[in-house]
Amino acid sequence: MGTRDDKYDYLFKVVLIGDSGVGKSNLLSRFTRNEFNLESKSTIGVQFATRSIQVDGKTIKAQIWDTAGQERYRAITSAYYRGAVGALLVYDIAKHLTYENVERWLKELRDHADSNTVIMLMGNKSDLRHLRAVLTDEARAFAEKNGLSFIETSALDSANVEAAFQTILTEIYRIVSQKQMSDRRENDMSPSNNVVPIHVPPTTENKPKVQCCQNI
Repeated sequence: MGTRDDKYDYLFKVVLIGDSGVGKSNLLSRFTRNEFNLESKSTIGVQFATRSIQVDGKTIKAQIWDTAGQERYRAITSAYYRGAVGALLVYDIAKHLTYENVERWLKELRDHADSNTVIMLMGNKSDLRHLRAVLTDEARAFAEKNGLSFIETSALDSANVEAAFQTILTEIYRIVSQKQMSDRRENDMSPSNNVVPIHVPPTTENKPKVQCCQNI
C-alpha cells in the first residue's frame, strides 16, 4: 500500500555538511521527525531521511542527506554531493574552528556539486548564546560575500530549524519551476513547433498566347 509520502510533485536532494559535532544529525531528526537526541553519536558514512512540505500547492519531497564530518570519511561523502540541488553548510556558533572550516567545506561542495546548487550557511546551537564564539554579523558578511543565504538555528529548542529547511526548499522550487517555464517557452518558440505553412498558388499568365509562324 502506498503512503501519502509516496505522492509528490518534486523530489529534492539536500545535503548537510560541516565539521563533526556541529549538530547535523539532530537538525535532520528535528526537521524530519521533530526529535532531538542528547546522546547523538558521530555519523558513520552517510544517512538520510525524508519529509514532504507544500509550496504553492505543490508537494515537495525533501531527501535530506547527513554526511559524516570526520576527515576519514571525506572521500566517501564526496560522491554523495552528486545530484544535490541544495546544501546546508553547518557550523557551531560556540566553536570558532567549525566556522573557520566552513570555507574548506564550501570549496569541496563547489568542487563536487552542481554549480546551481542552492547553499545556505547555518550557524547551529544558537541556544548556547553564553558560549558564542562566532558573531552573527561576521557569519552574515561571509555568507553575503559568497552568495549564500544565512540563518542561525538550534536543533535543541527547534529555533529556526523549520524556517531554514522551508526557505532552502522553497528557493530550490522557485529556481526549478522557473527553469521549467523557461524551457517550455524555448520549446514553444523552436522552429519545429512554429512552422507556418505557406501556400504558393501556381503562376498563371493573363496575356493571350501568340501562335508561332502565323500567316499574314
